[in-house]
Amino acid sequence: MYSGTISVIYGPMFSGKTSELMRLVKRFTISERKCVVLNYANDNRYSEEQCISSHDKQFLKAIKVCKLNEAYERCKESDVVAIDEGQFFTDIVEFSEKMANLGKIVIVAALDGTFDRKPFHNILNLIPLAERITKLTAVCWFCKRENASFTKRIVQSQEIELIGGEDCYKPACRVCFHLADTQSKSQSMYINQDDHFEQKI
Repeated sequence: MYSGTISVIYGPMFSGKTSELMRLVKRFTISERKCVVLNYANDNRYSEEQCISSHDKQFLKAIKVCKLNEAYERCKESDVVAIDEGQFFTDIVEFSEKMANLGKIVIVAALDGTFDRKPFHNILNLIPLAERITKLTAVCWFCKRENASFTKRIVQSQEIELIGGEDCYKPACRVCFHLADTQSKSQSMYINQDDHFEQKI
């Protein structure tokens, strides 16, 4: 029996969280450890199949569930439990701790914050229980220069669970995150009517 651990890989969208999770799973597979990968049931961005996918379209077979406990028996038979999109699972803390205490190597890839930089509390509550924490950044889509620590939503919606890719979200640095907000508000003050712009009241 292996010594159980929890590793959390977190950061904004497009920072390579899923790619890193997939790399670790492949490494453990080479070392002949039995791996199981879990993904959120509503995540069908790149495939309807039972798999996880990175943004650069790399795929890995996975079990899709709404609650992690649905895969408890399968995980109990495995050495490594990898969980993608961890922020969407309400039972992520309890399940990860339970698996680690059973001697499983638990790897969780997740967003740490929402599109408006509010915390995903279930992921923050998992951090004190983890042996390893990895914070990743992306390249800012707006300025193409700075590290991006935030996820900027570019569509009009206030839903927390709005699953999408580049069509809905862009990685942003601190300056561009606020600048994009300012520009968006400025543009929304005007409407196009009969080839003229007039201010909305």
